[in-house]
Amino acid sequence: MGSRGDSAAEDNWPRDPFDYVIASRDRDIGTLVADSLSRDRAQLAFQPVVTAAIPPRVAFYEGLIRLRDEGGRILPAGSFIAQVEETAIGRDIDCAALRLGLDMLAQHPKLRLAINMSARSIGDGKWRDTLDRGLRRSADIGPRLIFEISEASAMLLPEVVVRFMAELQPRGVCFSLDDFGAGLIAFRHLKDFLFDMVKIDSLFIRDIEGSADNQAIAAALLSVAHQFEMFAVAEGVESEHEARLLRKLGVDCLQGYLFGIPKASL
Repeated sequence: MGSRGDSAAEDNWPRDPFDYVIASRDRDIGTLVADSLSRDRAQLAFQPVVTAAIPPRVAFYEGLIRLRDEGGRILPAGSFIAQVEETAIGRDIDCAALRLGLDMLAQHPKLRLAINMSARSIGDGKWRDTLDRGLRRSADIGPRLIFEISEASAMLLPEVVVRFMAELQPRGVCFSLDDFGAGLIAFRHLKDFLFDMVKIDSLFIRDIEGSADNQAIAAALLSVAHQFEMFAVAEGVESEHEARLLRKLGVDCLQGYLFGIPKASL
Protein backbone atom coordinates (compact mmCIF):
# COMPACT_ATOMS: atom_id res chain seq x y z
CA MET A 1 0.00 0.00 0.00
CA GLY A 2 1.12 3.69 -0.40
CA SER A 3 3.24 5.93 1.83
CA ARG A 4 2.79 5.42 5.54
CA GLY A 5 3.27 7.96 8.33
CA ASP A 6 2.07 9.24 11.68
CA SER A 7 1.37 12.69 13.10
CA ALA A 8 2.61 12.20 16.64
CA ALA A 9 2.89 15.90 17.38
CA GLU A 10 -0.46 17.00 16.00
CA ASP A 11 -2.65 13.94 16.59
CA ASN A 12 -0.98 12.22 19.57
CA TRP A 13 -0.15 9.19 17.47
CA PRO A 14 2.70 7.01 18.85
CA ARG A 15 6.16 7.42 17.45
CA ASP A 16 6.72 3.69 17.90
CA PRO A 17 3.58 1.81 16.80
CA PHE A 18 4.79 -1.36 18.51
CA ASP A 19 4.89 0.15 22.03
CA TYR A 20 1.46 -1.07 22.93
CA VAL A 21 1.81 -4.39 21.14
CA ILE A 22 4.98 -5.20 23.03
CA ALA A 23 3.41 -4.18 26.33
CA SER A 24 0.38 -6.41 25.68
CA ARG A 25 2.20 -9.72 25.75
CA ASP A 26 -0.90 -11.78 26.38
CA ARG A 27 -2.66 -10.53 23.24
CA ASP A 28 -1.67 -11.25 19.66
CA ILE A 29 -2.00 -8.90 16.72
CA GLY A 30 -5.01 -10.69 15.27
CA THR A 31 -6.91 -10.40 18.54
CA LEU A 32 -6.01 -6.74 18.89
CA VAL A 33 -7.14 -5.94 15.33
CA ALA A 34 -10.35 -7.95 15.59
CA ASP A 35 -11.22 -6.27 18.89
CA SER A 36 -10.59 -2.77 17.49
CA LEU A 37 -12.75 -3.48 14.45
CA SER A 38 -15.59 -5.02 16.46
CA ARG A 39 -15.66 -1.96 18.72
CA ASP A 40 -15.66 0.45 15.75
CA ARG A 41 -12.24 1.88 16.58
CA ALA A 42 -11.04 2.22 12.99
CA GLN A 43 -10.34 5.57 11.38
CA LEU A 44 -8.62 7.02 8.33
CA ALA A 45 -5.61 9.29 8.21
CA PHE A 46 -5.42 11.54 5.15
CA GLN A 47 -2.25 12.34 3.24
CA PRO A 48 -2.33 14.74 0.28
CA VAL A 49 -1.12 13.84 -3.19
CA VAL A 50 -0.17 17.06 -4.99
CA THR A 51 0.41 18.06 -8.58
CA ALA A 52 3.98 18.50 -9.77
CA ALA A 53 3.15 22.06 -10.85
CA ILE A 54 4.58 25.06 -9.01
CA PRO A 55 2.91 25.96 -6.80
CA PRO A 56 1.57 22.45 -6.16
CA ARG A 57 -2.12 21.89 -5.46
CA VAL A 58 -3.85 18.91 -3.92
CA ALA A 59 -4.98 16.46 -6.60
CA PHE A 60 -6.48 13.95 -4.16
CA TYR A 61 -5.93 12.41 -0.74
CA GLU A 62 -4.96 8.90 0.24
CA GLY A 63 -6.96 7.47 3.13
CA LEU A 64 -4.74 5.32 5.35
CA ILE A 65 -6.38 2.91 7.79
CA ARG A 66 -5.59 3.32 11.50
CA LEU A 67 -6.85 1.39 14.50
CA ARG A 68 -7.25 2.67 18.06
CA ASP A 69 -6.67 0.43 21.06
CA GLU A 70 -8.81 0.66 24.20
CA GLY A 71 -6.47 3.32 25.55
CA GLY A 72 -7.00 5.55 22.50
CA ARG A 73 -3.53 5.00 21.08
CA ILE A 74 -3.25 4.72 17.31
CA LEU A 75 -1.70 1.83 15.39
CA PRO A 76 -0.84 2.56 11.74
CA ALA A 77 -1.40 -0.16 9.17
CA GLY A 78 2.28 -1.02 8.96
CA SER A 79 2.15 -2.51 12.44
CA PHE A 80 -0.53 -5.09 11.71
CA ILE A 81 -1.30 -5.51 7.97
CA ALA A 82 1.42 -8.07 7.25
CA GLN A 83 0.11 -10.38 9.99
CA VAL A 84 -3.55 -10.32 8.96
CA GLU A 85 -3.83 -9.37 5.28
CA GLU A 86 -4.26 -12.96 4.10
CA THR A 87 -6.88 -13.79 6.73
CA ALA A 88 -10.57 -12.97 7.17
CA ILE A 89 -9.49 -10.07 9.37
CA GLY A 90 -7.78 -8.57 6.33
CA ARG A 91 -11.13 -8.48 4.56
CA ASP A 92 -12.67 -6.79 7.60
CA ILE A 93 -9.95 -4.14 7.49
CA ASP A 94 -10.66 -3.49 3.81
CA CYS A 95 -14.38 -3.21 4.62
CA ALA A 96 -13.70 -0.69 7.39
CA ALA A 97 -11.41 1.40 5.17
CA LEU A 98 -13.93 1.37 2.32
CA ARG A 99 -16.87 2.28 4.57
CA LEU A 100 -14.96 5.16 6.14
CA GLY A 101 -13.78 6.37 2.73
CA LEU A 102 -17.25 6.29 1.20
CA ASP A 103 -18.62 8.18 4.21
CA MET A 104 -16.00 10.91 3.69
CA LEU A 105 -16.81 11.15 -0.03
CA ALA A 106 -20.50 11.54 0.80
CA GLN A 107 -19.76 14.24 3.38
CA HIS A 108 -17.29 16.21 1.21
CA PRO A 109 -18.62 16.66 -2.36
CA LYS A 110 -15.35 18.08 -3.70
CA LEU A 111 -13.09 15.40 -2.17
CA ARG A 112 -11.21 12.85 -4.27
CA LEU A 113 -9.98 9.96 -2.16
CA ALA A 114 -7.80 6.90 -2.71
CA ILE A 115 -8.48 3.80 -0.62
CA ASN A 116 -6.20 0.79 -0.41
CA MET A 117 -7.70 -2.60 -1.16
CA SER A 118 -6.63 -6.20 -1.69
CA ALA A 119 -7.61 -8.26 -4.69
CA ARG A 120 -8.87 -10.84 -2.19
CA SER A 121 -11.64 -8.47 -1.15
CA ILE A 122 -13.20 -8.38 -4.61
CA GLY A 123 -14.88 -11.71 -3.94
CA ASP A 124 -15.90 -10.85 -0.39
CA GLY A 125 -19.66 -10.37 -0.14
CA LYS A 126 -19.54 -7.90 2.74
CA TRP A 127 -16.96 -5.74 0.99
CA ARG A 128 -18.90 -5.75 -2.28
CA ASP A 129 -22.12 -4.88 -0.44
CA THR A 130 -20.35 -1.96 1.26
CA LEU A 131 -19.12 -0.73 -2.12
CA ASP A 132 -22.48 -1.09 -3.86
CA ARG A 133 -24.37 0.73 -1.11
CA GLY A 134 -21.79 3.51 -1.05
CA LEU A 135 -21.89 4.07 -4.80
CA ARG A 136 -25.67 4.16 -4.76
CA ARG A 137 -25.66 7.14 -2.40
CA SER A 138 -24.84 9.57 -5.18
CA ALA A 139 -23.81 9.38 -8.82
CA ASP A 140 -20.82 11.64 -8.15
CA ILE A 141 -19.15 9.34 -5.59
CA GLY A 142 -17.76 6.86 -8.13
CA PRO A 143 -15.81 9.48 -10.13
CA ARG A 144 -14.17 10.70 -6.91
CA LEU A 145 -13.14 7.23 -5.66
CA ILE A 146 -9.70 5.76 -6.41
CA PHE A 147 -8.80 2.18 -5.51
CA GLU A 148 -5.12 1.50 -4.84
CA ILE A 149 -3.96 -2.07 -5.47
CA SER A 150 -0.38 -3.15 -4.92
CA GLU A 151 1.60 -4.99 -7.56
CA ALA A 152 1.69 -8.09 -5.34
CA SER A 153 -2.09 -8.09 -4.89
CA ALA A 154 -2.86 -7.39 -8.55
CA MET A 155 -0.74 -10.34 -9.68
CA LEU A 156 -2.27 -12.61 -7.06
CA LEU A 157 -5.62 -12.68 -8.92
CA PRO A 158 -5.01 -10.84 -12.19
CA GLU A 159 -8.11 -12.08 -14.04
CA VAL A 160 -10.34 -11.15 -11.11
CA VAL A 161 -8.79 -7.69 -10.89
CA VAL A 162 -9.21 -7.05 -14.62
CA ARG A 163 -12.89 -8.03 -14.51
CA PHE A 164 -13.46 -5.87 -11.45
CA MET A 165 -11.86 -2.88 -13.16
CA ALA A 166 -14.01 -3.36 -16.26
CA GLU A 167 -17.09 -3.48 -14.05
CA LEU A 168 -16.27 -0.35 -12.02
CA GLN A 169 -14.75 1.99 -14.60
CA PRO A 170 -18.12 2.76 -16.29
CA ARG A 171 -19.19 4.08 -12.88
CA GLY A 172 -16.24 6.49 -12.89
CA VAL A 173 -14.03 4.67 -10.37
CA CYS A 174 -10.27 5.06 -10.96
CA PHE A 175 -7.53 2.55 -10.22
CA SER A 176 -3.98 3.14 -9.04
CA LEU A 177 -1.15 0.60 -9.15
CA ASP A 178 0.73 0.89 -5.88
CA ASP A 179 4.42 0.04 -5.37
CA PHE A 180 5.10 0.33 -9.11
CA GLY A 181 8.55 -1.01 -9.89
CA ALA A 182 8.67 -3.50 -7.04
CA GLY A 183 9.09 -6.16 -9.70
CA LEU A 184 5.99 -8.35 -9.51
CA ILE A 185 4.23 -7.03 -12.63
CA ALA A 186 6.00 -7.58 -15.93
CA PHE A 187 5.52 -4.60 -18.20
CA ARG A 188 3.85 -6.86 -20.77
CA HIS A 189 0.99 -7.43 -18.28
CA LEU A 190 0.22 -3.73 -17.89
CA LYS A 191 -1.84 -3.66 -21.07
CA ASP A 192 -4.21 -6.24 -19.59
CA PHE A 193 -5.03 -4.08 -16.59
CA LEU A 194 -6.96 -0.81 -16.65
CA PHE A 195 -4.93 1.28 -14.23
CA ASP A 196 -5.36 5.03 -14.50
CA MET A 197 -2.21 5.83 -12.56
CA VAL A 198 0.84 4.27 -10.96
CA LYS A 199 2.67 5.09 -7.76
CA ILE A 200 6.41 4.67 -8.14
CA ASP A 201 7.74 2.73 -5.17
CA SER A 202 9.44 4.97 -2.62
CA LEU A 203 12.48 2.67 -2.76
CA PHE A 204 13.42 4.41 -6.00
CA ILE A 205 12.60 7.91 -4.74
CA ARG A 206 14.56 7.95 -1.50
CA ASP A 207 17.78 9.98 -1.97
CA ILE A 208 17.20 9.97 -5.71
CA GLU A 209 19.28 13.12 -6.16
CA GLY A 210 22.38 11.19 -5.07
CA SER A 211 21.67 7.92 -6.89
CA ALA A 212 22.21 7.67 -10.61
CA ASP A 213 20.66 4.18 -10.52
CA ASN A 214 17.44 5.43 -8.91
CA GLN A 215 17.27 8.29 -11.38
CA ALA A 216 17.55 5.87 -14.29
CA ILE A 217 14.95 3.49 -12.82
CA ALA A 218 12.52 6.31 -12.02
CA ALA A 219 12.90 7.72 -15.53
CA ALA A 220 12.25 4.28 -17.04
CA LEU A 221 9.16 3.72 -14.87
CA LEU A 222 7.82 7.15 -15.81
CA SER A 223 8.35 6.38 -19.50
CA VAL A 224 6.46 3.09 -19.19
CA ALA A 225 3.60 4.73 -17.28
CA HIS A 226 3.20 7.50 -19.84
CA GLN A 227 3.46 5.04 -22.72
CA PHE A 228 0.40 3.29 -21.28
CA GLU A 229 -1.31 6.67 -20.75
CA MET A 230 -1.18 6.47 -16.96
CA PHE A 231 -0.46 9.31 -14.56
CA ALA A 232 2.63 8.77 -12.43
CA VAL A 233 2.86 9.60 -8.73
CA ALA A 234 6.18 9.60 -6.88
CA GLU A 235 5.80 8.28 -3.32
CA GLY A 236 7.90 9.09 -0.28
CA VAL A 237 9.10 12.55 -1.35
CA GLU A 238 10.77 14.18 1.64
CA SER A 239 12.96 16.96 0.28
CA GLU A 240 12.83 19.83 -2.18
CA HIS A 241 15.84 18.33 -3.95
CA GLU A 242 13.91 15.12 -4.60
CA ALA A 243 10.83 17.05 -5.75
CA ARG A 244 12.88 19.24 -8.09
CA LEU A 245 14.56 16.26 -9.75
CA LEU A 246 11.29 14.35 -10.08
CA ARG A 247 9.68 17.35 -11.76
CA LYS A 248 12.53 17.41 -14.27
CA LEU A 249 12.00 13.70 -14.95
CA GLY A 250 8.36 14.40 -15.76
CA VAL A 251 6.43 13.01 -12.79
CA ASP A 252 2.77 14.09 -12.69
CA CYS A 253 2.11 14.10 -8.93
CA LEU A 254 4.07 13.94 -5.68
CA GLN A 255 3.31 12.42 -2.29
CA GLY A 256 5.33 12.43 0.90
CA TYR A 257 6.18 14.23 4.12
CA LEU A 258 7.40 17.25 2.17
CA PHE A 259 3.80 17.98 1.20
CA GLY A 260 1.98 16.71 4.26
CA ILE A 261 1.97 13.95 6.84
CA PRO A 262 -1.10 11.75 7.31
CA LYS A 263 -3.61 13.52 9.56
CA ALA A 264 -6.83 12.45 11.20
CA SER A 265 -8.75 15.26 9.50
CA LEU A 266 -8.67 16.93 6.09
